Amino acid sequence: MLKTFKNSFKQNITPVSLDQYVPKVELKEYLKINDAIYEVDSKAENGMTFSRLLNYKYSDTLKKMDPDHLVALVTEVIPNYSCLVFCPTKKNCENVAEMICKFLSKEYLKHREEEKHEVIKNLKNVSSGNLCPVLKRTIPFGVAYHHSGLTSDERKLLEEAYSTGVLCLFTCTSTLAAGVNLPARRVILRAPYVAKEFLKRNQYKQMIGRAGRAGIDSIGESILILQEKDKQQVLELISRPLENCYSHLVQEFTKGIQTLFLSLIGLKIATNLDDMYHFMNGTFFGVQQKILLKEKSLWEITVESLRYLTEKGLLQKDTTDKSEEDFQHSFHITKLGRASFKGTIDLAYCDVLYRDLKKGLEGLVLESLLHLIYLTTPYDMASQCDPDWMIYFRQFSQLSPAEQNVAALLGVSENFIGKKASGQAIKKKVDKDIVNRLYLSFVLYALLKETNIWSVSEKFNMPRGYIQSLLTGAATFSSCVLHFCEELEEFWVYKALLVELTKKLTYCVKAELIPLMEVTGVLEGRAKQLYNAGYKSLTHLANANPEVLIRTIDHLSRRQAKQIVSSAKMLLHEKAEALQEEVEELLRLPSDFPGITSSTEKA
Repeated sequence: MLKTFKNSFKQNITPVSLDQYVPKVELKEYLKINDAIYEVDSKAENGMTFSRLLNYKYSDTLKKMDPDHLVALVTEVIPNYSCLVFCPTKKNCENVAEMICKFLSKEYLKHREEEKHEVIKNLKNVSSGNLCPVLKRTIPFGVAYHHSGLTSDERKLLEEAYSTGVLCLFTCTSTLAAGVNLPARRVILRAPYVAKEFLKRNQYKQMIGRAGRAGIDSIGESILILQEKDKQQVLELISRPLENCYSHLVQEFTKGIQTLFLSLIGLKIATNLDDMYHFMNGTFFGVQQKILLKEKSLWEITVESLRYLTEKGLLQKDTTDKSEEDFQHSFHITKLGRASFKGTIDLAYCDVLYRDLKKGLEGLVLESLLHLIYLTTPYDMASQCDPDWMIYFRQFSQLSPAEQNVAALLGVSENFIGKKASGQAIKKKVDKDIVNRLYLSFVLYALLKETNIWSVSEKFNMPRGYIQSLLTGAATFSSCVLHFCEELEEFWVYKALLVELTKKLTYCVKAELIPLMEVTGVLEGRAKQLYNAGYKSLTHLANANPEVLIRTIDHLSRRQAKQIVSSAKMLLHEKAEALQEEVEELLRLPSDFPGITSSTEKA
């Protein structure tokens, strides 16, 4: 009967083509060499055919400033259509945006002028009154740069302005192509490079794929600017097939196969070598094993990974297991393994983290947050850090005695930093990762004291977007370390400290605003408004009248006011219940109290 129904169901289904709902947008690919533009043509002998010469009058000054004719290319489409210019580096994005604006006519300033002023105003509002001088000069022309140096709030505002056509040109890095959905009529690739690496086919297709807006444009264009020396490589690039996609499960050992095995045993999905091997055969890597594995078999890699986890003290063989065959031996997760698994700690650092926390117990400095911040500074970001030694020395010399004690416990002296700053030779070896991690701890420490990304960015000469990424990474890692400590009794002293630090890193505001920001819909700006209006605690908000809030707080809608009050009430109720449970637990007579006999003993 079920079979009959399935057959009948199949017969009544009419195949639907997505084409009738999503119109196709033609994408034309071009190459630009000097002032000539060629269309990419797979049928042509050398892969391209001549299209046209650029028709734009260039002054001698403009020729020097804009040898790639970017001004000519973008003014063919903006401001009526949108345009993306991909640049090799972040600094190049900013320079190109400024250069283009220098040569745009004053007419561009009049296009959606009021809305552009509103964008500038909003950028200042989310940045505590600060505004990037480059954006200040370019936004009036409808131009902005887009790269990881921006904060998430800045990126969001600029992306909204671009999507609605208020901004018509972005100069951006390749990261925009991978994630953000910001299409354009024309996409220009400033050079066939990402940083110093030559473009790969999939990167190229990803970038030019931004051209063409379904439902808005009927056509999209991409123009790759190249020099004569890169011509042959570019012709190969546009004609070759896309690179194959391969599994990285075994290449990234600690984040890949070993983390997978620890999770499988931690979740009791698999318990022995045979289970692991069968699971691996069902993965994407297992499907590709004949292509990817040259020297070792999948069985050998499985055995090696389990041995590594056992030697690292994360897994243990079951002593109760009497199986004679190795592949049937059961494994169980150790306390350290469970802590790493629950805390989602990168296995490359789990033993280092354990040692750091253990060492911290010997002399944890509680007079300042610096020691705790150091313990929650992400290891992977420290390994990529390149300190400015003069700034490092300046910050080091301003430390209080308690903070200097933290540095001494870590083995980093002011003398060492001073010698690095002055370029002197250093005989004594100091762990580079510890030095770098302490430097990032200084950045985070300054941020928690000042709560202003802009001032910290200026103080440490770091992009504000990077500082925000560091803050987000530290908040996440702090939460991971908290879960790690919860699984290990010896680290109980850290728990309450890490809960508070995680909150501070997550919100990065003055301590008095944190309770208010736990409420749904209350960010820093709103929390400041509420605090200044006298609503200084969760209890105040839970008992607030939404109508009074609307009259008191600027730009607060009735829906938002009601949401804030109901969210505060719910949070207050949850906290009261948690405290009640704690009281009941404290008053409950322990089951092992002398003189109490269990029901089984009575029987």
